[in-house]
Amino acid sequence: MTRSFLHTPEGVRDIYNQECAEKMELQSKLGQLMHQYGYAAIQTPTFEFFDIFGREIGTTPSKDLYKFFDREGNTLALRPDLTPSIARAVTKYFSQEEMPIRLWYQGNTFINNSSYQGRLKETTQLGAELIGDDSVDADAEVIALIIDALHTAGLKDFQITIGHADILKALIAEAGLNEESADELLELISNKNFFGVQELVEPIAMPKEIKQMFGKLGILYNQAKELEEMRALICAYPPLAAAVDRLISLCQVLGYYGADAHVSLELGMISGFQYYTGIIFAGYTFGSGEPIVKGGRYDDLLPYFGKQAPSIGFAVVIDQLMAALSRQKITIPLPEGCRLIVYWPTRRKEAITKARALRLMGEPVLLVSWQEGTNRDAYEAYGARFHCREVTFLPQHTDRREKA
Repeated sequence: MTRSFLHTPEGVRDIYNQECAEKMELQSKLGQLMHQYGYAAIQTPTFEFFDIFGREIGTTPSKDLYKFFDREGNTLALRPDLTPSIARAVTKYFSQEEMPIRLWYQGNTFINNSSYQGRLKETTQLGAELIGDDSVDADAEVIALIIDALHTAGLKDFQITIGHADILKALIAEAGLNEESADELLELISNKNFFGVQELVEPIAMPKEIKQMFGKLGILYNQAKELEEMRALICAYPPLAAAVDRLISLCQVLGYYGADAHVSLELGMISGFQYYTGIIFAGYTFGSGEPIVKGGRYDDLLPYFGKQAPSIGFAVVIDQLMAALSRQKITIPLPEGCRLIVYWPTRRKEAITKARALRLMGEPVLLVSWQEGTNRDAYEAYGARFHCREVTFLPQHTDRREKA
């Protein structure tokens, strides 16, 4: 009879054996890369006060949070996103720091969304935040770091799509769209229905340049010069021109990193998080229907907690990345497996002494006592199941083989 408590709830899963080893190795390599870029590690709690993820911040809707109460009656929530937690911690511990702060993290996030059929409700994210720098250089560093991270993971074919949160805001304002039409527009863009966008704006009276810009929202641009050609079209609209100029400048700096080959620009890009204020981006590759990385600039988030600091960051969705690597048949190289030493109880002292000596030299050792009724082949198979690179037997006596 199957026991129900052996199963996990919908949306979560166990990770073990080779898959778990590969996940841990991938996170370790990405952590080393963060260190190479000068980012310091930070760890925040798995749950926070509910207000950290409240509506005013523009993060996950309340209905999608896992909420509960502590003994004092405070409402708590499992984190759906790590950026607000990092913003809170930075405000608390770095309130007087005026120079840029670079932090990286890894941890699990939780989304209680029943519409996520077949998707995980608990996912692992590894990301970085660059706080206190509003320059295009900061934007470029973060995107270059993402590209290096995906290369480090083993990906070759991927694309980082970059947009700007102010473009749609400016177009909606210049077109004079009411709240209902603006919501409909965002829904159409979210579903990549750009024919629907054209149908929506066509009968609405607005400047012809703005109407033309709506027609460019679904186009992917591979080079900044393609945006430069539309610069004359929008010069009379400063917020729109400033956003496009930022994208052009960003592409130039990314060229210095040699990172522009993996970049495309999309004027109609939107994000599910409302706290983004400038550059936004998402990374895609074959074998994953969801972004493997996402992020953007959030200059107004830290002031909510009490620190005036522009910021930009990203999160790699480790689970999506590993799924993509698997479907592309890209393996994650693992450190050499351990040595399995199987010993008879009469040689316990010798086995332990040998294992300690090998471990002191940096060699991993799995130590197992021989059980009566178990043969050599069973231990060989056991070593293979747990990826041991070598099996050493210490039989009952040094002058005879162990019993079969």
